[in-house]
Amino acid sequence: MTLILAPLAGYTDKAFRKIATDYGAEETVTEMVSAEGLARESAKTEALMERFDESENLTLQLFGPDADTFHRAIRMLKGYDFKKIDINAGCPVPKVVKTGAGSALMKNPKTAGEIIHVLKEETGSKVSIKFRLGWDEENLNYLDFAEEAVRNGADELTLHARTRSQGYSGQARKEHFTHLRSRFPKDESTSPLLYASGDVFTPEDAFSYLKDYNMDGVMFARGAIGNPFIFKETGELLEKGSYEEPSIRERVDVLLRHLTLAIDYYGENIASREMRKVAMAYIKGVKGSSRVKLLLSTASSYTEYEEALKLLFD
Repeated sequence: MTLILAPLAGYTDKAFRKIATDYGAEETVTEMVSAEGLARESAKTEALMERFDESENLTLQLFGPDADTFHRAIRMLKGYDFKKIDINAGCPVPKVVKTGAGSALMKNPKTAGEIIHVLKEETGSKVSIKFRLGWDEENLNYLDFAEEAVRNGADELTLHARTRSQGYSGQARKEHFTHLRSRFPKDESTSPLLYASGDVFTPEDAFSYLKDYNMDGVMFARGAIGNPFIFKETGELLEKGSYEEPSIRERVDVLLRHLTLAIDYYGENIASREMRKVAMAYIKGVKGSSRVKLLLSTASSYTEYEEALKLLFD
């Protein structure tokens, strides 16, 4: 049962991945990386693939519209040692979809299969694919999509139980995990590993996916933002049947450590600006946090973060 930090554009940089790993994430995934950008040797694209250190159990997630794009990107992967390569067939963002990438691949299972085949043949890496229920309610093709992926060599499948048209609205429809598991029984050696994604906001949510739906692992996405503790809590729930929530002091200490790592990697100006949205999540629901959030919204240095957070203990 594997606990994974999902790819989140603008969030799952190497600083966040380090914190999540320290709190029990067994695998982490890069932010979504453009196969086209990689093929063109974009320095900004390559920066997304940097590890926090050599011990990181890191998966590379790529997005692109067709097998040729992935083929051109492969030469840039030499020298990298990723746990596996994951294909994004789930992103619903219009600027990604309009290129034929992300969840647009749900309309083209054959193309997704060709991409998997190219990666398997040319890299020798394990390949996984993250996908949705379908493009919309009239096209719930996730089971056939999964079959095509496995036929072309996919080792692992991650289902986000919403359609592309849903985006992130409504609720993930978890009953579909039962159908996916029925299609790929756990006791068959030819079955891929199955991971669940969508609405994992508490340890109980993760526990349900693993126990009630018999998944092999869970991807934590929005529920892990400002909350790396969820990995530790889930591990405790699985092991002991209960877990201990972090104190306000622990939340603040980890927030500041997260900021320190970001400053080490990117410099104080960039890190302070980028951490504002994450800092809000760390103290969400904490009594007296409203005035602190106001100060954090303009914080531009470690000292300003530290001084604002002290108000939580006044």
